[in-house]
Amino acid sequence: MSTDGLPMVVPAPDLPARVRIHEVGARDGLQNEKTAVPTAVKAEFVRRLADAGLTTIEATSFVHPKWVPQLADAEELFPLLGDLDADLPVLVPNQRGLDRALALGARRIAVFASATESFAKANLNRTVDESLAVFEPVVRQAKDAGAHVRGYVSMCFGDPWEGAVPLHQVVKVCTALRDMGCDELSLGDTIGVATPGHVLELLALLNESGVPTNTLGVHFHDTYGQALANTYAALQHGVTTVDASAGGLGGCPYAKSATGNLATEDLVWMLHGLGIQTGVDLDRLTATSVWMAERLGRPSPSRTVRALGKTTQPDKDQ
Repeated sequence: MSTDGLPMVVPAPDLPARVRIHEVGARDGLQNEKTAVPTAVKAEFVRRLADAGLTTIEATSFVHPKWVPQLADAEELFPLLGDLDADLPVLVPNQRGLDRALALGARRIAVFASATESFAKANLNRTVDESLAVFEPVVRQAKDAGAHVRGYVSMCFGDPWEGAVPLHQVVKVCTALRDMGCDELSLGDTIGVATPGHVLELLALLNESGVPTNTLGVHFHDTYGQALANTYAALQHGVTTVDASAGGLGGCPYAKSATGNLATEDLVWMLHGLGIQTGVDLDRLTATSVWMAERLGRPSPSRTVRALGKTTQPDKDQ
């Protein structure tokens, strides 16, 4: 480590020059928190993330409050962020959610599909085909409104009920989402069981099935400590969009001892050490994660946050 708290830069061959980080801490990271986080705190969290240089920050979800009480304030929160110079995707579960989001001016929409029947039933209360049928008019209307649409595909690498997920099953769902108009797909390792070879095999098969790499993002959980290794494999394949959560916020309720999302700080440390541009100020980011962790009443699980020993938020004017 260098003396200024930054990694020594040693580029590796054949990696992207720049990576866009799709920050999910404010939505995916907070949605399972049992104690309600005040709307003002959520808004400040997003603002601090933007101040740290993140340009894509998933803000909230327009799901029914009964299902995700933590995000029941979507209508109140989203207008508070309208002046930010950042893309602010929002998750919508159905037509009603899309209508609510578009009415507030949302122009980046995400839908959430499953690669397995068990998770589709548990999370969406539908079969895979039924859930895709629900999303088709949602995606079409969003595109007609000029919105960018991301399709999340969960359980791409393993399922807690079904075990290993056949690759062709994942490809089928991904191609269906692409065919209905999704601009981007995020491949989710929801329970954190993927390994690098598995990642490369799925990416190659998606390419063979007509899904180009530049429309793919990856979303790894760190349950078995593989998130960065899997990310590196995806970078080698040419993927340039990586999902991560500031401070490692967000757990996975479907895997025993799951440690949740890849921490954005850990990702940035690796990318910067590889000489890959992100536009993110690591100092501001780590301080922001500590700030949020203090409001949640527990330390950040991010290894980089702990290693750098951050305790305060830097002055925004510095």
